[in-house]
Amino acid sequence: MGETDAQTSPVRTAAARVADMDAGAVVQVAGWVHRVRELGQVSFVVLRDRSGFVQIVYEGAAPVTSETVVRIQGLTAANEKAPGGMEVRAQETEVLGPAALDAPIPVAADPDGIGIETLLDHRILSLRMPKIRAMFQLQSEIVRLFAEYLRAQDFTEVKTSKLIGSGTEGGTGLFEVDYFGERVFLAQSPQFYKQAMVASGLERVFEIGAAYRAEKHDTPRHLNEYVSLDVEMGFIDGIDDLMDLELGILQHIFAGVKDGVAATALEQYGASVPDADALSRTPRIDYEEAKAIASERTGKRLFDLNPEAERVLCDWAEAEHGIEAVFVTGFPRKKRPFYTWPDGRQTASFDLLFRGLEITTGGKRIHDYDMLVGELPKFGMKPEDLGDYLSIFRYGCPPHGGFAIGLERLTQKILGLENVKAASLFPRDRKRVRP
Repeated sequence: MGETDAQTSPVRTAAARVADMDAGAVVQVAGWVHRVRELGQVSFVVLRDRSGFVQIVYEGAAPVTSETVVRIQGLTAANEKAPGGMEVRAQETEVLGPAALDAPIPVAADPDGIGIETLLDHRILSLRMPKIRAMFQLQSEIVRLFAEYLRAQDFTEVKTSKLIGSGTEGGTGLFEVDYFGERVFLAQSPQFYKQAMVASGLERVFEIGAAYRAEKHDTPRHLNEYVSLDVEMGFIDGIDDLMDLELGILQHIFAGVKDGVAATALEQYGASVPDADALSRTPRIDYEEAKAIASERTGKRLFDLNPEAERVLCDWAEAEHGIEAVFVTGFPRKKRPFYTWPDGRQTASFDLLFRGLEITTGGKRIHDYDMLVGELPKFGMKPEDLGDYLSIFRYGCPPHGGFAIGLERLTQKILGLENVKAASLFPRDRKRVRP
């Protein structure tokens, strides 16, 4: 293409914007061939890019096949049956990336008709499916809105190491890594570092990053690698400060995903999110009260809050308070990490259950050095095992606490997905380490 031609060629237009153009305009679009339909004298090609779809019309047979990447120049023309009421009559077609014809899954198909394992086995292709791609556009908005809200509340974003010398959760469920001949682990959470940054004087920090759990689960609610939205805040009076903060975060996220690309995902999945008023009614109930409610509604004597109890409690909250969410507080000491602030046999801690699933765990931390050292033997731990961690508190640390929201679980519950693996770009579980 010569210099003169380059100056007069139309600028490439996003597919969805063709609908806003006047008929007869010269336009250039590029993307993936989503679908081809040939009707003898004329062929219709649906082109897909990140913005949406545009219909391309060819005289005779179409010179392209499904999933080929092309650049097309042509004239816009009105057609009420085309996406947005406007199509492009092709004049020039350039193949940028030819596609093989033996695709293992049809990208233009509805992913709901394809099994989750098949979709994950062919993840590179299934991520092209518009409905699946929309899910991750929504997830991107969740992350953006989470950070936006916290920055507005004077929180500082941090990025911490995922290679650690010991586990702050008590040493169980850790993936071991050979680090130049030394045994280290993949971090279960940024807990050690979040608390260190509070003690450093930043006071309020958050992190968005991967977390790892070496737990042999194989359920629709567990991943061995997931994205954790972590928050830690200094100078708190108690866990109500943390629960108030989380409600503010979720109100901001849910309001934000109702617009733009995220709203497209809600529409495609037939999903909705609670409004701010409904979230403000989220009840806060003690662990023992939660067990009693769940036992009564299931007709079983429950000794723990199992998955069935979580679903029942959210049903109760919706019936009694008009919101499918409930904070459960005061978990027993044995069910929380050693650093959780004790309150008799209970702890200053909480879970947030949303639409039948725990999406958040949080609590107040022990910030007093002597108190923390005194708690270690109750968990079979010794001070020498946690030298770096204990130094946070030896030299002055304010009262503080925090929580973590599982990004994939939150996405799962917003969209009503059956399996949390669907909400992970490249999920990792007991059996899956590829692609």
